[in-house]
Amino acid sequence: MILVTGATGRVGYRVLEALADAGADTTAMVRVEAKAADLPGTPAHVVASFDDPPPAEVLRGFDRVFLLSPADEEQAVLETVFIDALVAAGHRPHIVKIAADGFADPDCEVRFMRSHRDVAMHLAATGLPVTYLAPSIYMEDLLAAAETIREDGVIAAPAGHGRVGFVSVTDVAAVAAKVLTSDGHDGATYVLTGPEALGYADVAARISAVFARQVDYKSQPAEQLRKLLLASGLSRWDTDGTVELFEWIRHGGAATVTADVREVTGADPRPVQDWLEESRGSFLGPPSDLPPPAF
Repeated sequence: MILVTGATGRVGYRVLEALADAGADTTAMVRVEAKAADLPGTPAHVVASFDDPPPAEVLRGFDRVFLLSPADEEQAVLETVFIDALVAAGHRPHIVKIAADGFADPDCEVRFMRSHRDVAMHLAATGLPVTYLAPSIYMEDLLAAAETIREDGVIAAPAGHGRVGFVSVTDVAAVAAKVLTSDGHDGATYVLTGPEALGYADVAARISAVFARQVDYKSQPAEQLRKLLLASGLSRWDTDGTVELFEWIRHGGAATVTADVREVTGADPRPVQDWLEESRGSFLGPPSDLPPPAF
């Protein structure tokens, strides 16, 4: 029995799709009853949240738990509350936790990674069996640039010449489903990346080739991004974290490329040009409401 938290987010939703394809016995955790009607497959569901977990008798029914919550200031606190509820239930399920590339590096001071590192320390203290999935930056995060690409032919970011092993959410979900439905992953950390590390100028070139229009990369000052994000309504904590993330990219922190997607799933991760082709409508159509990144 598998419990999927974060089930309505962009990663959790894809994990449910992959688990449905695998025929797994899955339950989705949702905050609102109505959200369960829109989930892929036919999973069971439980209405609960990280700060109001399911009761112990429900938690004892799960052998594996996919742990994912939004990247916000309360992430570590909320995941810790939920983990403590699992421990108190006494069943000790295997945790498959989404973290982020860089979370295990004690010198990485990006707040998104620090949150995951705090949760990992708590998990270690509980002794629960755990597998970490640490994806690089999602290809889907590039959708945030769709409007400037359409209107100005520009992708702007304060990334300098830094490179990123962009990975698609679909590939991350495929790894998660495999780990959740097979043995031999206890104690492993899988760093999930695409097949190559690309600078944002490389991404602009791929976009130009796929969409048959010139798109250029503009290396944006970090303070300009900060002002734009705050003006858009993003919280100061999330804004400062995003600026930290790009500083990490700029200094080479995100340039990792691994074979972990292939080693776990047996399939190569998709290159960014294939993802761009599949996402053509999102880039060329009207802007859509995007869920927050799940670092």
